[in-house]
Amino acid sequence: MSSSHTVSFRHNQAILAAAIIAFIGTLPLAGARWYLLPVLLVPLAVGLWALRAGTDADAHELRLRALLGQRRISWDRVVELAPGPRGRALARLDDGQVVQLPAVRGSDLPRLVEATGQTLPGAAH
Repeated sequence: MSSSHTVSFRHNQAILAAAIIAFIGTLPLAGARWYLLPVLLVPLAVGLWALRAGTDADAHELRLRALLGQRRISWDRVVELAPGPRGRALARLDDGQVVQLPAVRGSDLPRLVEATGQTLPGAAH
């Protein structure tokens, strides 16, 4: 498998659709008074978050993306992948820190590991 292959996990696109509907729904409110214009920022931010936030993984690293930033974690720092108590995927790092993988469910872990060509001890199957 090519090392340039990236697998991406994103939140459900229904969130984006809801943000668009909310944006359209807030237009009359924001148009009623100038000081209500910032109300438009809430559905706009949710829509941008829905498009951007998630987890990207390739053979070299995990990239955890949020609305405004991202965190890169090299695979050699990942000690274990496991589903969390709420069904979300968690990664335990070599320093003991546990991080949630945005938009990755516990049931996605085998696909994540397989798609990136990694074999990690303790990975949930």
